[in-house]
Amino acid sequence: MAALGSPLRTFRGLLRELRYASGRVGRPYRDTSAYQHIVAAFRAHRVTSEKLCRAQQELHFQAATYLCLLRSVREHTALHQEYHGKGERSPEEVAGLVGFRLPQQPGGKG
Repeated sequence: MAALGSPLRTFRGLLRELRYASGRVGRPYRDTSAYQHIVAAFRAHRVTSEKLCRAQQELHFQAATYLCLLRSVREHTALHQEYHGKGERSPEEVAGLVGFRLPQQPGGKG
């Protein structure tokens, strides 16, 4: 299993993904309930000098998993928009996409 990294890095990654997602909606990401929930969860599970929170590793693992999900969905959407089919294409256009030219018929018919 891969190392999780620091909780602060995961937290910042989650906030970055929230900014990307809220940029499409048009309202500030700090006004969303997801932002408030993430901040509250990370504050509730931090380690202090008075106690050792055993659930911190569990929260960090769940946060890293959720970060991976958000990042993957965003990247999938971007790839889908870039490479999604544009409908039926003519043989000349398809040949041009792969770098070929269709042969010309003798007598100028094509």
